Amino acid sequence: MEDITPKVKPIFRLKTGGKTDWFKSWQWQVIICSMIGYAMFYFVRKNFSFAIPMLQDAFPGLTKAHFGAIMSAGGIIYGISKLINGVIGDRTNARWHLVLGLGVCVAVNFIFGWSAKLTTLMTGETGGPDFIGGMVAIMSVLYIINQIFQGCGFAPCNHLMVNWVPPHELATKMSIWNTSHSIGAFVASIICGYLTSWQLCFWVPATISLFGILFIFATLRDTPKSVGLKELPKVEGELDDEKSKDKKEWRKFLVNNVFKNPVVWILALTDLFVYVVRFAILDWGPSMLQDMGLSQALSGWTVGIFEVAGCLGMIFAGYVSDKFFKSRSQRVCAIEMVLVALCLVALHFIQDMHSPVLFLIVLALAGFFLYGPQALLGVIASNEVSKKAASSAVGIIGFMSYLSTLITGLPLGLFADKFGWHPIFILMAGVSMIGFILIVTLWNLRDRAHNTTE
Repeated sequence: MEDITPKVKPIFRLKTGGKTDWFKSWQWQVIICSMIGYAMFYFVRKNFSFAIPMLQDAFPGLTKAHFGAIMSAGGIIYGISKLINGVIGDRTNARWHLVLGLGVCVAVNFIFGWSAKLTTLMTGETGGPDFIGGMVAIMSVLYIINQIFQGCGFAPCNHLMVNWVPPHELATKMSIWNTSHSIGAFVASIICGYLTSWQLCFWVPATISLFGILFIFATLRDTPKSVGLKELPKVEGELDDEKSKDKKEWRKFLVNNVFKNPVVWILALTDLFVYVVRFAILDWGPSMLQDMGLSQALSGWTVGIFEVAGCLGMIFAGYVSDKFFKSRSQRVCAIEMVLVALCLVALHFIQDMHSPVLFLIVLALAGFFLYGPQALLGVIASNEVSKKAASSAVGIIGFMSYLSTLITGLPLGLFADKFGWHPIFILMAGVSMIGFILIVTLWNLRDRAHNTTE
């Protein structure tokens, strides 16, 4: 990039050849600070899974099916929100988009901790069927509101990444950025694993995320142009700036390059099956592992280690994609989906061996391979449609991926109530192979993003 001194200085400065590289400095500030900001969204989303066992202990009338239904409904709402916010995210300021979304989620989580008292105020009861019904209703409303504004997280971050990172670096750097999912879920898992009440599972993460709102506002900027730097070069098929200001031209570009693009829909369907496996472990992991005899704290560490392995897997997949596959990330995804299936088949047999260490090692390997496709599918879509519509494309992918809660929410809750968790790994191995069959159809996809027009 051209050596231009920005009108807004970054927090830290990187040097190239003894001179400050202003673009790289701002680029890495945006990557690191948006990672921290997005991790805060996970603090006030994944805490719900850890509150479930304690809520069931406090209120025995609450069942896995109740929580499964809540998570299914919330997951669908979140997917719709990601779709809508994806389209919005291509046209709005990413910093303010993030601040709004996280702010509402923090407020909702504080209220969540008072849901029992609100139920008593509403029903006049402190127990019994009416109380349980009221509790489920209040938690459902709060969870859905939370999921609506959780959709304000990924789209603006993707908007930031495609505006600050050129296509030939996007797989590697987006994979690094995507570890924010795992970092947020890991830290939330560890913190919630040691909290002593279901109320604290909401209040403590919300308090931490409150500081995250201020951090986002202070450290992020929308585009290179907003700090006085030159924008990234346009790529083949990208809508020019003048046409993008015309709403009619913008809608035409969006429909033809995103909504009618079969590549985007194949990527979205693949991500659906990636997320079925991921959420089967993340949403039900604490309950599953505690039913298998692990303590609350140990189950938290186990799910946390799954996330840490996922972090490493994302970085590995992105590096391998750019370094050895010439940024043809779909090939890395196809290989890793097969490896995920093999790990899950192994876990089916290992769970009968009563070896927690071996179980944990193979579960970590499954996370390592699973999170590569999770990170790279959005990269493939972003490069396919250009930065002008990247958030819209990942919005479609996000919508499809969260339809997975139709499987991992109520159906898995009912499945566990009736049959237990034992057959789950073979089922999830089959799901992984469906993902492989879909993504392998794009093995020879041509990469347009590396052909610049200026």
